[in-house]
Amino acid sequence: MSTNPYELAGFYDSAIAAGRHRAIVGGRWDETGRIEMSILQDAGLLPHHHLLDIGAGALRLGCKAVPYLEPGHYWATDASREILLAGHRAELEDPARLDPAQLIEDARFDFPGVPESITHAIAFAVFPHLPTAYLRRALTNLRRFDKLESFLFTVFLAPDPVTAMQPYRQPDGVVTHDIRAPYHILAEDVVHLAQGSGWTVTRSNVMLPRGQVLFTAHPIRG
Repeated sequence: MSTNPYELAGFYDSAIAAGRHRAIVGGRWDETGRIEMSILQDAGLLPHHHLLDIGAGALRLGCKAVPYLEPGHYWATDASREILLAGHRAELEDPARLDPAQLIEDARFDFPGVPESITHAIAFAVFPHLPTAYLRRALTNLRRFDKLESFLFTVFLAPDPVTAMQPYRQPDGVVTHDIRAPYHILAEDVVHLAQGSGWTVTRSNVMLPRGQVLFTAHPIRG
């Protein structure tokens, strides 16, 4: 039985009405947004590139990426379009730089309406809330973007198969699980999913909030 609060009926509506659009996307708002921008720039993101922010929530990254990128070069998806629009209303210094049509509801990682111009994609603190099948869907469906250079994503890891079957305390204190949220996964399973979906993947040593681990995937072409 899932304990994922994002799946509860009315979760987004209640939080947005209470002005809690920042809190429900994980806290550490400014710190985490700055970390996301930093790792993207380290991965080569420049203003002329086109970014897809997967599971973007209330635009914690978007409020920093939109001013950095050329107008029209930021796209975002989330299971709730209302949380995306709440971020658009409250968090952008210049909302005119981002057309709301580029904020897309997508709970299945199908990326509907996202243009082929995407060069970079990120899913930060998304997959810890979801079963592993969603990571597979994202990796598979992102392959259609022929200009995509890299896909950055974070997960919680467990150290070995036996430990993975039990609750596991991460370095920052959060307890993760194999069959309910927040989820953990084995590093070798990340590699297997990536390779099976047409990617090479590398693990970063950068320390991230709550003990998440950053992976960077590059499409295998030709």
